[in-house]
Amino acid sequence: TSRITRSDEDKEGSWDAWGAWSDCSRTCGGGASYSLRRCLNGRNCEGRNIRYRTCSSNDCPSDVGDFRAQQCSAYNDVKYQGHFYEWIPVYNDPTAPCALKCQALGKNLIVELAPKVLDGTRCNTESLDMCISGICQAVGCDRQLGSNAKEDNCGICAGDGSTCRLVRGQAKAHVSPEKREETVIAVPHGSRSVRITLKGPAHLVIESKTLQGDKGEHSFNGPGTFVIENTTVEFQKSADREVIKIQGPLGADFIIKTRYSGSKESVVQFFFYQPISHQWRQTDFFPCTVTCGGGYQLNSAECVDIRLKRVVPDHYCHYYPENKKPKPKLKECNMDPCPSSDGFKEIMPYDHFQPLPRWEHNPWTACSVSCGGGIQRRSFVCVEETIHGEILQVEEWKCMYAPKPKVIQTCNLFDCPKWVAMEWSQCTVTCGRGLRYRVVLCIDHRGQHVGGCNPQLKLHIKEECIVPIPCYKPKEKNPVEAKLPWFKQAHEMEETRTLSEEPTFIPEPWSPCSATCGNGIQVRDVKCRILLAFTQTEVELPEEECEDEKPPTERVCHQASCDSDPVPYTPEFSHAEDGSVIYDWEYIGFTPCSATCFGG
Repeated sequence: TSRITRSDEDKEGSWDAWGAWSDCSRTCGGGASYSLRRCLNGRNCEGRNIRYRTCSSNDCPSDVGDFRAQQCSAYNDVKYQGHFYEWIPVYNDPTAPCALKCQALGKNLIVELAPKVLDGTRCNTESLDMCISGICQAVGCDRQLGSNAKEDNCGICAGDGSTCRLVRGQAKAHVSPEKREETVIAVPHGSRSVRITLKGPAHLVIESKTLQGDKGEHSFNGPGTFVIENTTVEFQKSADREVIKIQGPLGADFIIKTRYSGSKESVVQFFFYQPISHQWRQTDFFPCTVTCGGGYQLNSAECVDIRLKRVVPDHYCHYYPENKKPKPKLKECNMDPCPSSDGFKEIMPYDHFQPLPRWEHNPWTACSVSCGGGIQRRSFVCVEETIHGEILQVEEWKCMYAPKPKVIQTCNLFDCPKWVAMEWSQCTVTCGRGLRYRVVLCIDHRGQHVGGCNPQLKLHIKEECIVPIPCYKPKEKNPVEAKLPWFKQAHEMEETRTLSEEPTFIPEPWSPCSATCGNGIQVRDVKCRILLAFTQTEVELPEEECEDEKPPTERVCHQASCDSDPVPYTPEFSHAEDGSVIYDWEYIGFTPCSATCFGG
C-alpha cells in the first residue's frame, strides 16, 4: 500500500500521466520510491512533477547495519584533507537532520560528507520520520508518508490502549543480613515503558526468564546501557538511588529483585504497561431451541489467547480485573407457526410451550454457628424443561437472564447461652468468717437450663463472708473417743458419698440385680448436686458443673449359680472362711486444729 503526499493533483489538465514507481531506495527497514510525470504545457503546469511513497517497510535482519552508518562508511576509502578515516554517523542533529554528518573514529572531527542522505534514511533515532530529497518528512507508525498515526501505550499503531494495562505502585524492600534478596514484582514478557526506581541502600537485580524456560540473573556494577534477552536496559545510579528504564517490549519475563546492602530501609517504585494477552470474544448464536412455533437462541463468550489466536480456559481472562466477561445475548427465532401435523395450529409464545431455563436450588447448608448469628448457603443449578416435561440440567450461561435467588442468608440469630447467677445464700456462720454460696446456671435465649456455656467464663459459686459478731466457744474437755479394734472381720461397705458445698456427683442406690441366678446387671442414677449449707437446700446441676470423675452407673452383679449343683461365687475380696485374712481398725490420732483461736 502507499499514500500520496501531494494534495495539489486536482489540476492535472496540463500534466501527462504519472509514470511507473521507481525501485525502492532500500530493500528493508523502510525506504522510499518515486514516480514522475511530464508537463505537457511547458512551464505553466501547476503542482509537482514527482511523488513519493514508502516501501520495503519490513525490518532488516539483525546483521544488517544502520542505513546512515552504511552511508558514512562508504567514505572510508575516500581521502579527506589528505588522510583516510573510518567514519561513524552523527545522529539527531536538530539543525540538519537530513545532512550526512559523520565523525572520524577516535578523533574529535565531525564533517558533513554529503548535503543530503539517501531517500528513506531516518531523520532521527526517536521516530519513523524519513528524509526525502533532503527534507524530513513525517511518517506515521503505519509507515506511510504524511501519516500522523502513533502507537498507543501498548505498542499498537493507532490503537486505543485497550490491549494493555498500567501497573504502578511501590513496595518496601524487606531485606536483611538473614534475608539478602526479595522479589518485588514480576514484569511479564511484552511489557513496555518500564521504570523501576529504588531509593535506599539496597541494589536492584533483574532475573530473566524466557518463554522457553531459560533463566538468568543480572546485576549492575555501574550506570550504562545493557542488552538482556534482546531487550535494551538503561541503568542509572546515584548515591542512594537506582533507576532501571526499559522502553520495551520486553523479550522475556523480568523479575525485579532487591539485594541487601545496608540496614537503612529501601523503597521500590514501579511503573509499566503490561500486555493483556487474553480477551473475551463473543461466539456465534447457538441453534434455535425449536424448529417452529417460536423459540430462542443465545450466544456465549470464550476466552482467547491474543498471541496464539486460540481459545483457552476462562480463568486466563479472569486474571485481569478490568476484563469483564460479556453477558450472553438472547433473541427469538423460528417464530413461524408449526404445521398442523405437528399439533400447532397457531403461533404460540416460545416461553408458553417451552419455558426459559431457570435456576433450581439445593437445600440450605447447616448454619455456620449454633447461636449468635451465622450464615448458611445453598447452591444452584440451571435447568431446562423439554417439551415432554423432562427437567434437564444445562450450562449456567443459559440462566443468565433468569433472576437468581439469594445464595446466602443469616441464621441462628438468637443469643448464645450465658451464665446466670442466682441470689447469694446467707453466710454459713453466725459470727466471724464463713462462706456463702450461689447457684450459677447456663441459661439459653428461651430461659431454659442447658449446657454449652464457656466454662472459662463461669461465675464463681462461693465467696467468703464475714458476720461482724465476735465468736466465743468454750474449750472442750474431752476428746472424741476412738474405738479400739475389737472386730476381727471387716465387712463390705456400700459406697456412699456425702452431699458437699461443692458440686459433687451423688450416686443413688443400686437397683436390684437383673438376674435371679448367675450374672446380671445393676444400674443407678448419678446426679450432680450441691448443698447450700446454711439453708440446707439441695440443688441439682448440669453434669458439666461437677469437675470430679463421675461414678459408674452400671455394674455386674452375681447371684447363685443357675446349675443344679450350686458352686458358690467367691468375690475377689470376700472374707476367708479359714480366717487366713484378718482386717482390723487401727487408731492413728487427731489432726492439727483447723484454727488457732475462736474454736476449730
